[in-house]
Amino acid sequence: MNEMIELLQNHVSVRDYANRLVSEEIKNELVKSAQSASTSNFVQAYSIIEMKDPKVKDELAEITQFSGHLAKAPVVYVFVADLYRHAVQLKKKDVSLDGLRNMESMVVSMVDATLAAQNMAIAAESFDLGICYIGGIRNDLYRVKELLHLPELTVPLFAMTIGYPASKNDIKPRMPLENVLATDTYQTSLTDLTNYDEQIRSYYQNRNNQQADTTWTQKNVDFFSIVRRPEFAQFLLDQGFTLK
Repeated sequence: MNEMIELLQNHVSVRDYANRLVSEEIKNELVKSAQSASTSNFVQAYSIIEMKDPKVKDELAEITQFSGHLAKAPVVYVFVADLYRHAVQLKKKDVSLDGLRNMESMVVSMVDATLAAQNMAIAAESFDLGICYIGGIRNDLYRVKELLHLPELTVPLFAMTIGYPASKNDIKPRMPLENVLATDTYQTSLTDLTNYDEQIRSYYQNRNNQQADTTWTQKNVDFFSIVRRPEFAQFLLDQGFTLK
């Protein structure tokens, strides 16, 4: 196994960081790595905002509810799906913004931002840093918009905390390959998940912190039994997207 494959397959989310700064040089390399990610039609439809103001970090941490480590993390970036700069260019040319406001362009910007973030995550781990994605900033999109002064045609997708790990959990066992990989057509039949559920139960019972008695199946039933963030669609409309 080469070093890159080992790095990718050893990923864990890190929420406990050592009291150690990340250098500006390393942070610049992380952003450059993010910029080197694939981007649809080279539109580069994302922005990355580094959060340094302790008061804003505290408020973002409060918004996320379960991510108090955000306030204490050495580095926090917010990834934004961003078509605003494209709108500025189109307006200068007196071109309609309809091509930016539709669902396809919105999805393109979200994918671009996510690809950039994953490149950053891999780069960070190559420097022996730990990372954690935090989607909880979407718990209050309007407040995040206000805090970050976001213009139209932008969407705050998630934050990423980065720092040197003080501790790590073990690697979570992933779903059996045959449930993820298909050939030629989608496979609607699932393999028996009994063994996998027991693997996940053992993982949660024995990990370093936040132990729980649950399975992959039960966690997903619990998670999707609730309609989460129902205001998201209205926020997108308010940001200028048509959802068409």
